[in-house]
Amino acid sequence: METVERLIRSTQELLWERGYVGTSPKAIQRAAEAGQGSMYHHFTGKAELAKVAIERSGSELRAAAEEQLAGDGTASERISAYLGRERQVLKGCQVGRLAADPDVVADPELRAPVAETFEWLRGRLAEVVAEGKRAGEYPPTLDPERTAATIAAVLQGGYVLARAADSTEPFEQAVHGLLDLLGAK
Repeated sequence: METVERLIRSTQELLWERGYVGTSPKAIQRAAEAGQGSMYHHFTGKAELAKVAIERSGSELRAAAEEQLAGDGTASERISAYLGRERQVLKGCQVGRLAADPDVVADPELRAPVAETFEWLRGRLAEVVAEGKRAGEYPPTLDPERTAATIAAVLQGGYVLARAADSTEPFEQAVHGLLDLLGAK
C-alpha cells in the first residue's frame, strides 16, 4: 500500500476511535508508518488529511449502504438487509461518530462530508420507501422523507445506546423495533 493510502486509512481509523482532537499528526504518522515529511508532502496538514479521510469514510458508507438498498427484493427486504448488515456496533458509525465531535462540527470543511453523507443516506432511503409505497408495501399516508429520517435516526441512536450499554442488544432492539413498525420481516 502506498504512503498516501496508509495515511488516509490510518486517519480514518484514528478519527473513528479517538475523534479529531485525539488524532494527532504524530499518531497518524505512527499508525501509517510514515514520516512527517511524507505526510506534509501529500497534505498541507492534519485538517486536509482529516477531510480526505472523512470523505473516504462517507464514500465507503454510501457504497456499503447501496449494496443492500439497490439489491433484489421488495423495499422492505432491502431496508431490512441494510439495517441487518454486519456492523461494528460497539465502535459506532464511522461517520456518525464524527457528527458528535465538536471540532468536526465547528469546522465547515470537516462537517460538510459528514452532512453530505447523511443527506445522501436519507435521500436514498426515501427513494426506497417511496418505491415500497408505490408497490403497496406501505400505507399511502407514509411520508418517505420522514420515514427515511426516522430510519437513519434509529440506526444512529442504536449505536449510541449500544455504546452506552457496552452491548449490542440495544442496537438490535432498536433495529428490530423499527422493522416491526415498518412491517418488514
